[in-house]
Amino acid sequence: MSEHVSSAQSAPDGRVADATAENWVDRFCPPWSRPWLRLSRADRPAGTWLLLLPCWWGLGLAMAADPGGPRLADLWIFAGCGLGAFLMRGAGCTWNDISDRHVDGQVARTRSRPIPSGQVSVRGAAGWMVVQALIALAILLSFPAAAIWLGVLSLLPVAVYPFAKRFTWWPQVFLGLAFNWGALLAWAAHAQGFGLPSLALYAAGICWTLFYDTIYAHQDREDDALIGVKSTARLFGENTHAWLAGFLVASVALIGLAVLTVTTGLSLVLCLAGLAGFALHLAWQLRRLDIHDTDLCMRLFRANRDAGLIVALAFGLAGLV
Repeated sequence: MSEHVSSAQSAPDGRVADATAENWVDRFCPPWSRPWLRLSRADRPAGTWLLLLPCWWGLGLAMAADPGGPRLADLWIFAGCGLGAFLMRGAGCTWNDISDRHVDGQVARTRSRPIPSGQVSVRGAAGWMVVQALIALAILLSFPAAAIWLGVLSLLPVAVYPFAKRFTWWPQVFLGLAFNWGALLAWAAHAQGFGLPSLALYAAGICWTLFYDTIYAHQDREDDALIGVKSTARLFGENTHAWLAGFLVASVALIGLAVLTVTTGLSLVLCLAGLAGFALHLAWQLRRLDIHDTDLCMRLFRANRDAGLIVALAFGLAGLV
């Protein structure tokens, strides 16, 4: 069992417990900037990728569905999504840490985060959150109107998520609603409107989030039980593999539905090849998963960047042919 303590502790150099050993923040950034970048999870980039990749899925599939093909504006949508994902993930994580500041100090993996460890004050964190959100807003305002309104609406699930684990066993659903919003937004940025395929892609992303974040939540299962925090990891317990298999099938089926409704010819072949690679990657994760091995859970969670990149690359190529 992980040690359960109420006092905040931090590594002597301020590093966060679950940061990668060779992360760029702790290696290259000036010492004064590190607490703020740690607050944004810049030292743990997996989450930024998982927020960004549904955006690129939506953009790639919208391009593949457009008989006019890619446009110059798509380059900015591609880059803007990247910048926006970094900033909004940072703002969202800052909000999450402000909301969870009393919980994080009681969990072994999170007590070294900047707020519970005393590296950043709550007031300072709130200011940092606003700065990141305003820069992200400036990027969003360069997109078409439909995407702008979607971006504004995305703040609702972002605001609710930190509190979800207090009132539901399914907080990962709320994370999925927030993290996959980019599939809708990027589709709308290219198509300047909405489409049923983007909704299928969005639903697929939510199922994918349930898959990878349940794995992630198994790291904190024992501490969460002690402090009364809910999660799908605690809900599923020893039945986790069966549930994850269901989320895998649902995610693959929904992506397949989106692809089949809008692509033909070589674009369809490329998209289906990417989908097959995605399915195999998730199946590999499921086969390796040991919910009692917290280090393995973290490695498998991070591996979902590669799974999502397979789909993003396939959709991107399909949009260019």
